[in-house]
Amino acid sequence: MIDEHEKLDHRVQRWIFKQGWVGLREIQCLAIEPILSEKTDVLISASTAAGKTEAFFLPALSVIAVQETGVGILYISPLKALINDQDRRLESLSDLLEMPVTPWHGDSSQSRKRKLKASPSGVVLITPESLESLLIRDSGWIKAAFSNLKYIVIDEFHAFIGSERGHHLLSLLHRLEHLLGRLETPIPRVALSATLGELEKVPQSLRPNRSLPCKIIKDTHSTSNLKVQVKGYVNPANLEAESSNDAEYTICQDLFKFCRGGNHLVFANSRSRTENIAATLSDFCEEKFVPNEFFPHHGSLSKDLRESLEKRLQQEHYPTTAICTMTLELGIDIGKVESVIQVTAPHSISSLRQRMGRSGRRGGASILRMLIAEEELIKNSSVIDKLRLELIQSLAMIRLLISSKWYEPADTSLYHFSTLLHQILAVIAQWGGIRAKQLFSLLCKDGPFQNVGIENFKALLVQMGKTELITQLGSGELVLGLLGEKLTSHYTFYAVFKTPQEFRIICGTKTLGTLPVDSLVLEGQHIIFGGKRWKVKDIDSEKKAIYVEHAKGGKPPKFGGASLNIHDVVRQEMFQILKDGDYRISVEGNKIDFADSAARELFNESVRYFKEAKLSREPLIEVGNSTYIFPWLGDKVINTIVALLIRHGFEADTYAGVIEVEQATLENVRSTLLRLASTELPTETELAHQVVEKRIEKFDELLPEDLLSISYGTKAFNTTAAKKWFKLLKEQKENEARHS
Repeated sequence: MIDEHEKLDHRVQRWIFKQGWVGLREIQCLAIEPILSEKTDVLISASTAAGKTEAFFLPALSVIAVQETGVGILYISPLKALINDQDRRLESLSDLLEMPVTPWHGDSSQSRKRKLKASPSGVVLITPESLESLLIRDSGWIKAAFSNLKYIVIDEFHAFIGSERGHHLLSLLHRLEHLLGRLETPIPRVALSATLGELEKVPQSLRPNRSLPCKIIKDTHSTSNLKVQVKGYVNPANLEAESSNDAEYTICQDLFKFCRGGNHLVFANSRSRTENIAATLSDFCEEKFVPNEFFPHHGSLSKDLRESLEKRLQQEHYPTTAICTMTLELGIDIGKVESVIQVTAPHSISSLRQRMGRSGRRGGASILRMLIAEEELIKNSSVIDKLRLELIQSLAMIRLLISSKWYEPADTSLYHFSTLLHQILAVIAQWGGIRAKQLFSLLCKDGPFQNVGIENFKALLVQMGKTELITQLGSGELVLGLLGEKLTSHYTFYAVFKTPQEFRIICGTKTLGTLPVDSLVLEGQHIIFGGKRWKVKDIDSEKKAIYVEHAKGGKPPKFGGASLNIHDVVRQEMFQILKDGDYRISVEGNKIDFADSAARELFNESVRYFKEAKLSREPLIEVGNSTYIFPWLGDKVINTIVALLIRHGFEADTYAGVIEVEQATLENVRSTLLRLASTELPTETELAHQVVEKRIEKFDELLPEDLLSISYGTKAFNTTAAKKWFKLLKEQKENEARHS
């Protein structure tokens, strides 16, 4: 591999020499041959700042350096900011090759766009939404400008995979190849990512019809220094509002101490907490008569505020800490960040790895701190608080990340009907008219929506006809209907994603606040809101309202709420940590402890309760008037068990993977679960019928109820895995009976 660089264009070799590099990195050498061949897709998986971008561009630019006309490389990014960053990074190399690089998104320079329009060549950097806009509005130009396209490269591929936006992207790429007449001779796709689970399955997500082979390149030799610390905090019971003794205030004091004078990222997950922490830290600066260096960064802020903070981080002239949601998780170049701090349990290991990669990017160690607050235990503390589940989830995720190098795989079982509806409208808008059979072939049979069968596709077209999204001509062609014309002509159409809808929480005549509905909410379910327990009485989708009443029960847990995210592997790791009474990581025969004394004490409290409750062998326990179920499985299984219990008349909900069944004895709950092991369970779709608000994707409201239930059911439930757990429970009970 020493002489691999000699296969590159001589000007590219000169550029490498000018950088003063000792040599190319492993992944950069390994990528040269397959990319130069132009005969295979390539997946490059390596840590942040490992040189993935250069691994693609050095050979790809060498190939198109001699191409005189037409765009040679189409680079697709999930973020405009990442496109602007890539534009800067490619400047010196593209100048040397005398090759234009054109960023194309809503904020790009019009003069550069006009230049590309007049004389298409070089590299185009684009988002999926801008590519959709071009395909619909200017497909003739696309067909001519991209006629010599050699490569499509997708940056931060993990940000797309398995999501509605990812399916949109795959559909766009298939439509582009169809437009260019390249279905028989596909354009090589190259995916770049630092965090992909089950790597060997990813090529199917890169090209579902597998019309090209895929070469997987991963970094095997690079080692990175990592410093991890988990700090524990205790929130005192019976605190007055906004007391300086609460855990949040102490966390802010520590953030001020850790971050003052340097560049850092603090991930707070929610927008409200982001703003609260930023405001508190800004107040600290004012109290000490020093310039403010703490700023919020989230999707609701204006573009100007976000970009000025990004620029401030890049320039490194002033110490700057961004308190952010997931907006700064992806690879925007924000300069050297000394540390990354997480103030809640992360929502996924992939996300945690991505965040960690933002620090230590220029030779220094990556520094990750997790600041986790738990509630002070009192007489009526909840089981969830006694188990310190936010801390345990954080410890489990760190262990999986470092010891197992495991990341959540993409969920390939989903249907994405909302995105399919969007793509039907987009294809018709692009071509003017198309036959149903051609549509099915393009989008489902050969395209990315391969989970969708002909019957479901027909049902979708019938519904779209009823709602005037489409209409059928006498010739048999489908064209846009009145509503379809209206939707596709508006600029908001090009994106398939949206932020979760906020529902008002109403008790009697009083509105308690709003809640984003991006997780399971069932009538009869108990939820926590504003630190109190509520029972859901009714859900009004039209008025975007959830009507609740006060629920009985003790003090609610701090960490809880249902979701559609946490994977089985994470919960099983949590169980193993508690069973072993040890969260430490083995490195070369030594056990590495990464928790401070407060976190260790919280962990010890958790283990003591785990042992007292005999949870290593008892999946059900009765506490007060409630029975708690511990499947130690992911949210799909948990949601399934909760939905089944509610169908059987129980009042149940889930908190951090633990199911609480209120006003129910252990024997009553156990006998119901054992019966479920021997009976035929409703399907995921049938369970979804009992969910009132299933409209979580952008075009869900336009879907027929049956397809909406199929889509939601696959996303929220897993009856097969639930049945397997019921059978294990039954076998355990039978074994106990035999040995007693």
